[in-house]
Amino acid sequence: MSTNAPQPLKLGTRRSRLAMAQSGQVAERVRRLTGRPVELVEITTFGDVSREHLARIGGTGVFVSALRDALLGGEIDFAVHSLKDLPTDQPEQLALAAVPAREDPRDALVARDGLTFEELPDGARVGTGSPRRMAQLAAWARSLGRDVEIVPIRGNVDTRIGYVRSGELDAVVLATAGLRRVGLIGEATELLDPGAVLPAPGQGALAVECAASRPDLAALLAELDDPRTRVAVTAERTLLSALEAGCSAPVGALADFPAAGQDVTELRLRGVVGTTDGATLVQLSTTGRVPASDGELLSLAQAMGRELADEMLAKGAAGLMGERAH
Repeated sequence: MSTNAPQPLKLGTRRSRLAMAQSGQVAERVRRLTGRPVELVEITTFGDVSREHLARIGGTGVFVSALRDALLGGEIDFAVHSLKDLPTDQPEQLALAAVPAREDPRDALVARDGLTFEELPDGARVGTGSPRRMAQLAAWARSLGRDVEIVPIRGNVDTRIGYVRSGELDAVVLATAGLRRVGLIGEATELLDPGAVLPAPGQGALAVECAASRPDLAALLAELDDPRTRVAVTAERTLLSALEAGCSAPVGALADFPAAGQDVTELRLRGVVGTTDGATLVQLSTTGRVPASDGELLSLAQAMGRELADEMLAKGAAGLMGERAH
């Protein structure tokens, strides 16, 4: 065997089927980019072993800290996270080297008998572990004059879909991106319009992180970055941060460029905060004109996130979020 074979890069990932699928996709791109082998290193996080509901274990960072410890300890070269699991404060010792092009950010309904949300019967049992989804689904059902029972669930994609197959629940709500990445998008009976249910900030996007002390590696991984995705998730995460809410808070946000094609002139940011029973929602949006340079665009995204958060707080959002993250 040649002694000149390049050292493999070690990519840290959670062990779930979804994490392995999305990390595998990034690994393949890094292999093509660098010509170096990439080895997946499976790391168990607190969020994977705890059976508690996410809101109770303080969702922020529970899927991330073990991976970050491995990065800082030199056990792995880089890590791939679901961006929505990443706390909004970026540690100085770590570089968010790339935010690759985003998968579909919407939520998906997986319901019995091919039903859509509006076709669910009164009293239907709908499973989700997310306070954000609970708030918006309950409000949507109320607007239809219908009562649904929101059932808190945990578990991987297969476990959650299993609740519907077994008849224990009428429907579950999952991230469309996750279903696509594990090849189960055919299970979805409806992709939920963001006008009805806004996704989690950063949903559908991945974060590629490495130690800040390795600028060469960071520069190499930066080739995977998608500038439009980074701008959109920056607006969403700035909103989340300015609301002082953790990633288990009932906050939904989506930034997008509404114009079709390449002629992008406007960035739109929508945000929602609600009580988990759906009785009260604060839902607002703002738009900004797109400046010429990417640097200015990131500044615009941050300014829009802060501005929308201020408007939502002025409308009473703080009182709807339960305990705020500090």
